[in-house]
Amino acid sequence: MSAKKPTTRSYPGLFVVLEGIDGAGTTTQTERVARAVREDGYKVMTTRQPSDGPIGTLIRQALTGRFVLPEGAGPLNPQTLALLFAADRVDHLEAQILPALERGEIVICDRYVLSSLAYQGISLPTDWVQGINAFATPPDLTVFLQVDAAIAADRRADRGGNPELFEQDDQQERIAKEYQAAIRARKGDKLVKVDGTLTPEKVTEAILKTLRPMIKKAAQG
Repeated sequence: MSAKKPTTRSYPGLFVVLEGIDGAGTTTQTERVARAVREDGYKVMTTRQPSDGPIGTLIRQALTGRFVLPEGAGPLNPQTLALLFAADRVDHLEAQILPALERGEIVICDRYVLSSLAYQGISLPTDWVQGINAFATPPDLTVFLQVDAAIAADRRADRGGNPELFEQDDQQERIAKEYQAAIRARKGDKLVKVDGTLTPEKVTEAILKTLRPMIKKAAQG
């Protein structure tokens, strides 16, 4: 199956994306929501972007500083990194996401195009970033976990470890603003905002309140 520029929805599954700044809880909620939906009796595939494929692995190395330009020339420039994200997205769609959707599975993805618009948008023109992601199949539902940048910073500090590229506090504040701009611009997408400062249980409950009726409708064809 080859990824192509999306027009209309043509698969029996359901494509769900979780978005938010670093520390918003997207990874935690991906697993919590997936577990709840599986308990409802549905087949679920969880995944993430950058993906675990060859291009996604390269991106993760770049984000953690393990992949740099020769002779200490520094990290990849923003344009190169944005193109890698877009390439990984198309590869990920073809290799994993679209086949699962065609099988009728519910795919829950931790980050997608909105992340590129927010993270790459702090240094590159939004229209250009949107253009290189034109072949990305739109999700059926995007859930944005709304968390203040200061709260997210505290969460990142609590979990420890070396910060990745983009995880500096000042960058995250700019990324939060880019997220809001991208959300306003993407009219027509099914997107809900959830208060990510609630307890994990309450966040999961809020997501399921929107998601479960959509799953039921998709299952009925």
